[in-house]
Amino acid sequence: MSRAQDRPTAWWLSTLQRRAAQRPPDALSKDAVPFANAEVQAAAVKFFNAAYRAEESGLAQALELSRAFAATDPELSEALRLYGEEEGWHRSLLTEFLGNLGGSVKPMGRVTTLLYDFYARARRMDTILLTNLMFETIGSTTYRLTLSRVKDPQIREMLTILTRDESFHVPLNVHFLKRALERSTPLDVLRLRVLFHLVFAALVALPLASRPKSRAFDGIGTLELSRAYARELGRVFAQEPGLPMDPPALLLALLGIDAKSLKREVGPSVTSLEAAEHAANREDVNVTAL
Repeated sequence: MSRAQDRPTAWWLSTLQRRAAQRPPDALSKDAVPFANAEVQAAAVKFFNAAYRAEESGLAQALELSRAFAATDPELSEALRLYGEEEGWHRSLLTEFLGNLGGSVKPMGRVTTLLYDFYARARRMDTILLTNLMFETIGSTTYRLTLSRVKDPQIREMLTILTRDESFHVPLNVHFLKRALERSTPLDVLRLRVLFHLVFAALVALPLASRPKSRAFDGIGTLELSRAYARELGRVFAQEPGLPMDPPALLLALLGIDAKSLKREVGPSVTSLEAAEHAANREDVNVTAL
């Protein structure tokens, strides 16, 4: 199976440049989004505040990495900058959209603050890129699940943008991580494996904190979302031999997922060339339920 990461950085850069040229106007509908009750409205505001923080964090780290690679790999640096611009565009859209929901940007909860504080403190390129790939994967998973359930046209418009772009960002970040791993020593890889298992467990447990706040909006259960996170994170790393991390089989088993079956799945993987090229097209979006 062809892997998207086998494409050179030049391909990713040209694709990002094309996507930037195709980017639609920033303006969303100005109409207030109607809600069944105040509980659903508050949950929607929480949901999109979490999305805002994810995009804000991705923007900051992408620009930092772009500067770090500027002298040694200008092509990769520019690809990272354009990726950061996509995250920044999402942040601008979400700022406006939160107003349509009757809300605004609010401080994060304690658990989410701890996760993003850890992410922001990372300074090694491979650490940042591994963590970012995992965050992009759970973001893509959440948006796709939610998009398959909500009916309001304005909310679907915002979720479609996020789902479409994050589906492209997953294989893109695999490419970025593989480039960083080219410089890694065996000790670096060992350290990353330990970090991978810690972050994997933390992200799979994240719905325990997020579901009480957002479930009234998206209707996704705690165990359902934890399983979806574990399965999609597992697929990314099980199906990409260029990444030296194996999904935690015991944790997956506790959630009813067979780690070995993730490698045997039929059809394009989430990091395949086919998936990347499909997601790169801004006119297409995969909303299939996970």
